[in-house]
Amino acid sequence: MDLTVALFTAKATGTESYRPEIGSVPLSLLTGVYLLFCTNQTFWSKIHTYLSAYPVAIAALYIAMAALLCALITIFSAKYLIKPFLIFLVIAAAAASWFMDRYGIVIDSDMIRNAMETTPAEAGNLMTPGFILHLAIYGLVPSIVIMAVRVRHRPILDKLLWNTVSILLCLLLVGIISFANSKTFTTAIRQHKDIVKSVNPLSPILSTIHYFTQAGKEAEITVSPIGQDAKILPALGGVHKPRVTVIVAGETARAANFSLNGYERDTNPELEKRDVVYFPNTTSCGTATAISIPCMFSKFPRSSYSHSKALANENVMDVLVHAGVDANWLDNNTGSKNVADRIAYFDLPSTNDTRFCTGGECRDDIFFDKLDSWLNNIRKDSVIVLHQMGSHGPTYHLRYTDEFRKFTPDCRTAELGNCTDSEIVNSYDNTLLYTDHFLSTVIDKLKARSDKLATGMIYASDHGESLGENGVYLHGAPYLLAPDQQTHVPFLVWFDDDFARSMGLDRACLAKDAAKGGRSHDDYFHSILGMMNISTSVYDPSLDIFSGCTTRQSS
Repeated sequence: MDLTVALFTAKATGTESYRPEIGSVPLSLLTGVYLLFCTNQTFWSKIHTYLSAYPVAIAALYIAMAALLCALITIFSAKYLIKPFLIFLVIAAAAASWFMDRYGIVIDSDMIRNAMETTPAEAGNLMTPGFILHLAIYGLVPSIVIMAVRVRHRPILDKLLWNTVSILLCLLLVGIISFANSKTFTTAIRQHKDIVKSVNPLSPILSTIHYFTQAGKEAEITVSPIGQDAKILPALGGVHKPRVTVIVAGETARAANFSLNGYERDTNPELEKRDVVYFPNTTSCGTATAISIPCMFSKFPRSSYSHSKALANENVMDVLVHAGVDANWLDNNTGSKNVADRIAYFDLPSTNDTRFCTGGECRDDIFFDKLDSWLNNIRKDSVIVLHQMGSHGPTYHLRYTDEFRKFTPDCRTAELGNCTDSEIVNSYDNTLLYTDHFLSTVIDKLKARSDKLATGMIYASDHGESLGENGVYLHGAPYLLAPDQQTHVPFLVWFDDDFARSMGLDRACLAKDAAKGGRSHDDYFHSILGMMNISTSVYDPSLDIFSGCTTRQSS
């Protein structure tokens, strides 16, 4: 009875609490250790692989990383700030670790850009039950613990002194360990640049800051015109019909799984019969849509391309308009990434056409009605871009109908971890089978109008895809670290007889040139101008895949 009264009195007077108490520096250290051991599986996996011959250095790195995180967190351990900051770190690390550990994704500023420019439907495909459970266990539970404890703070002057000493001691420890193992650490970082990019949550947070810093500067950019001297040259071969090019901007198709590229499975049975010219060994400008699409349509080669340059300069669609070509963009993806800002643009998912769309995303056969209508109303030289949904993952199974479910068993969920690698590949190959049908249907629609129009099609995927090779899935890896599966893309063209004649094009010559390979997205801008017989000062014939095989160029 006396004990009960004492506890009640203590609680009532605020002199006792049932909540555990901890100092701000120990809490910073514990949080750092938690982040290091529970949300950095990818980082430590790389460390143990790359430094397997140096077990002492690995052990020292554990200590150094814990000290470094403790020092960084302690900087923000002020009263009223420490809990929100720690919870932010824990939630951010938990979310990032899911994508880094599960898919092998590196979260750099380009990946942040891609995420910021995605659609709710695309983002929703990644918000799987597995992700929610992971976030709850690794983010919510520790956040509740942080909320529950009482943080003990010293008087302000004592706190400043104590925190400063703690931070300096941690940094001194980091310095000593780094100096003692400098040769090992430096060599590993130089040889394996993905090490630093895998530190969670530091790398994702710094990448996010970098992205928003860039975005702030890019918001002030004004567009400079290019190719204002562009004009359409007369068609050769006595062709007087309107000349039409359909540009298909592919999505997530990798060349390794195209049978036109030598893949053992027949993923291109219809294109094989359509007299297309395929360009093997073609490389992409980026590994994500937000980079590759604006780069493909810009005048800049990958070596000098930047997002700010793309925003500051008009692109090939603008040059076509300057020349007098009618230019249009139909989108079934996440937008044109500013490429179609100054031409006619139509967003297909916004139609919510129940024949093709579910959950805000649509299959690519949604293009056909619009394409038919457009083709039936052409009166002059015209270009239209069809920006595909293509093979975008992880919901590969939503990209094709049952008719194209040839390779089974296929992965029928966004939770790739619940599927075997062979099921994932089967599902992905079915998407390519569907893209083969899509491209072949576009060709057939163009051929059907050859009596009134001279028609051609050019197709290239924006980037490739990883399907589990070396534990990596999806796409978006930093270009210098990206595997070939993400940078080697399919690239092909088709044209009817009148279109080829109007260019003065020798088909046999082009087929021979194409077989040599060695093409890239750098060629896209200039090849589109070449297809449409456009003369302009920004055109570079050395980057036009057709130029060496046309009588116009040779003359």
